[in-house]
Amino acid sequence: MKGYVFHGPGKASWEDVPDPGIKEPTDAVVKVGAVTICGTDLHILKGDVPEVRPGTVLGHEAVGEVVETGGDVRTVRPGDRVLLSCVTSCGRCRYCREGVYGQCLGGGGWILGHLIDGTQAEYVRVPYADLSVHPLPGTLASEDAVLLADIFPTAYEVGVLNGRVRPGDTVVIVGAGPIGLAAIATARLFSPERIIAVDLAPARLEAARRFGADAVADAREAPHQLVADLTGGLGADVAIEAVGLPDTFELCTRVVRPGGHVANVGVHGGPATLHLEDLWIRDVTITTGLVDTCSTPTLLKMATSGRLPTGRLVTHTFPLDQMERAYDVFARAAETGALKVVLGGERHELAVPTA
Repeated sequence: MKGYVFHGPGKASWEDVPDPGIKEPTDAVVKVGAVTICGTDLHILKGDVPEVRPGTVLGHEAVGEVVETGGDVRTVRPGDRVLLSCVTSCGRCRYCREGVYGQCLGGGGWILGHLIDGTQAEYVRVPYADLSVHPLPGTLASEDAVLLADIFPTAYEVGVLNGRVRPGDTVVIVGAGPIGLAAIATARLFSPERIIAVDLAPARLEAARRFGADAVADAREAPHQLVADLTGGLGADVAIEAVGLPDTFELCTRVVRPGGHVANVGVHGGPATLHLEDLWIRDVTITTGLVDTCSTPTLLKMATSGRLPTGRLVTHTFPLDQMERAYDVFARAAETGALKVVLGGERHELAVPTA
């Protein structure tokens, strides 16, 4: 088969790789129908995630059809159309029993495209299939469903839930890329008073408005002052960092009010300064996190009922074999206007609900 293979920082290619097969009785092999590229994949290519070894097929988000299952798999069978979670769960270890699947001790967690071959290929082996894939309803399009593999659960769990967004809050989201936009969409579920989006790119600030931001700010034009003006000098109740840079993290700590929450979602490839000399007295809570995907069933139901604007994030589509072109377009988002790119040559025919 073909897959997109990492060969070290700055080097990757679409090339022949061995077909995956069943290694454990809990495995499934899935034919990839739709796949997307994550900002984390760009961090891997920059060398920010050294655990990824050269020779690894990248990708951790996909929709596809089950073609083979191990003998212990009970919840899916060949022919089923499924969503692949970006996080794998053994279901037995201490963390999985607590719903903290991202920290799985039993060989799960974030492994696809990280520690084992991932989804940016024609086929992928999925460990612990019973807990790591989700059967899809016929009414949900693949390009909508694939965004539930990572970015919507990540934005919702690591940003909105960790940040404890509540009705009436002022929420500042720094970074209006795909994660930031998904954070805007899911923060709105809690009826905040206002959402303020901060970014450098005018196109992404405009996208933030379309997704429900009440105000936007250019990161170069004193966004902390806008936040102060809109909150009577108090500051934001919640600040969500959705970029992964020292400056954006520090901006979040400056705009949050005393007693507020900073939820870091961005993937950081280097250290960021923590100004405890300013923060220690302000009762600020700072959270970090890898998504657990425990919210995926809930988000899946909401997407199926049309309550989440998933497909509106997709700006570019490509055949699966144009992976290198898709990466180029996604990496140059400031020039191309890319939010999410979806690859996959097979279109799913939507089932028509019956009365």
